Amino acid sequence: MTTMESLIGLVNRIQRACTVLGDHGGAEGTLPTLWEALPSVAVVGGQSSGKSSVLESIVGRDFLPRGSGIVTRRPLVLQLHKTEEGQLEYAEFLHLPKRRFTDFSLVRKEIQDETDRLTGKTKQISPVPIHLSIYSPNVVNLTLIDLPGLTKVAIEGQPESIVQDIENMVRSHVEKPNCIILAISPANQDIATSDAIKLAREVDPTGERTFGVLTKLDLMDKGTNALDVLEGRSYRLQHPWVGIVNRSQADINKNVDMIVARRKEREYFATSPDYSHLASKMGSEYLAKLLSKDLESVIRARIPSITSLINKSVEELESELDHLGRPIAVDAGAQLYTILELCRAFDKIFKEHLDGGRPGGDRIYGVFDNQLPAALKKLPFDRHLSIQNVKKVVSEADGYQPHLIAPEQGYRRLIESALNYFRGPGEASVDAVHYVLKELVRKSIGETQELKRFPTLQNELAAASYEALERFREDSRKTVVRLVDMEASYLTVDFFRKLPQEVEKGGNPTGPTVDRYTDGHFRRIASNVSSYIGMVSETLKNSIPKAVVYCQVREAKRSLLNHFYTVVGKKEGKQLAQLLDEDPALMERRLQCAKRLDLYKSARDEIEAVSWAR
Repeated sequence: MTTMESLIGLVNRIQRACTVLGDHGGAEGTLPTLWEALPSVAVVGGQSSGKSSVLESIVGRDFLPRGSGIVTRRPLVLQLHKTEEGQLEYAEFLHLPKRRFTDFSLVRKEIQDETDRLTGKTKQISPVPIHLSIYSPNVVNLTLIDLPGLTKVAIEGQPESIVQDIENMVRSHVEKPNCIILAISPANQDIATSDAIKLAREVDPTGERTFGVLTKLDLMDKGTNALDVLEGRSYRLQHPWVGIVNRSQADINKNVDMIVARRKEREYFATSPDYSHLASKMGSEYLAKLLSKDLESVIRARIPSITSLINKSVEELESELDHLGRPIAVDAGAQLYTILELCRAFDKIFKEHLDGGRPGGDRIYGVFDNQLPAALKKLPFDRHLSIQNVKKVVSEADGYQPHLIAPEQGYRRLIESALNYFRGPGEASVDAVHYVLKELVRKSIGETQELKRFPTLQNELAAASYEALERFREDSRKTVVRLVDMEASYLTVDFFRKLPQEVEKGGNPTGPTVDRYTDGHFRRIASNVSSYIGMVSETLKNSIPKAVVYCQVREAKRSLLNHFYTVVGKKEGKQLAQLLDEDPALMERRLQCAKRLDLYKSARDEIEAVSWAR
């Protein structure tokens, strides 16, 4: 096999491998796909221009559906693979990878059936291609894309948009710079009206990518010929025009062998008074070799950009594989190590949220700096220390005995009952921090990329973390309530020792003019209690955050997963494997990524080896 055949054959194999992996046109990503970077030949022509006959002549087999109207309703990606002489010819469809077709009439039927499966038995079209590979010693290595024939009017059963839809589909293929355009025009029509040439001129105005093919030369009116076109006088292209003589309808009906048809074609040009001087550069066999030679030239010119694309794709795929993670070991020790490493990765991110490396920890400070002070200000002390309530509490505290100097029991009852109000904001702070910590656990699990592979471990880790946070919350709640109870159980005596002195400033407390049961007296009691409550409030505003941080935040940083580690350490190999049960979608994604990476690396090595061979 020559270097040219090796290079084109390699490209065919790479394109087919890309197709099998789904790595062809239309895939997402910033880089073009390898399929798009590799050159191919698109066959373009109007309806009944002879496209099918040209393709069958190149292949040497009768395998395409025929009929009136739109016969090709989906793109047919046809890959020709040259095999050794004497080997059996066969065809394979991508959608039937395990079936080899040696009867090419069945190939025709499968193309029709596969088209109908997607479009129904209508005249509708679809851009989803059918991929067909033919292996034969009678072909050259080529990738040809047969496209629906261009048309000017919609027929019955077709939408009015069919004309534009077909043109858009064809244009999407031929406008790619790596696409070689095989423009088919019938010789018995004016070249100026050729749909294929019109479209080719729009996407390839210099004609560098266009090969003009003139069909039906034998059907021209007697006394006329197509020399002006074939010799480039009517419409010049960078490449020479090639004339083709298709099988007649009678030959098709009689199933005349394509090898015989090729011989008749050679005889036609050799004996034609008009075209005999061009006979060596006419016919389907010459066209196939010409396309193959040009394709090889295009491939060589594109090798640097193809190699560059492959290198970038390899980097992206290796990065994605690192992101997805490598396959898990099967022994229990390695699995336990993997679980602990995943837990440490999660714990690191969780701590970063708390310590400020990632957002979220500031919400805890917001609880202490905003929510707690606001809640303390809203406590109903105005109602509790109203004249009516103070008078009621003080009177009830003394029973039947009037208080002598200071209503101590009244003070105590007013203060103790007021201090109970602090429990609410304290417990609310505990709960608010708890919910922040839970949210940070959820976010940290989501941000731990290594964990994305293991939904079961994610759920177990979340459950263990939430359970630990519940324990921390309960400890914190008890501590905060204890702080409030401590304030209520022992009142600061220095504060009240000043009260008699303050009372005496108003005059002799034993004088007959002083009435300790006036509203002013109760108002002073309310003011004194309010001052003491304010002092306690300032104290709790500082001590509650300390208790919450000590019992919840500090413990979450120190021992969030301690209990989980103990439980995991006792698990058997089968249970560890269950924790590392991966998401099937991720497993499939990793498998496809690994296959694609192997394809790209192999393609890079083979392209470099073949392209520089001499």
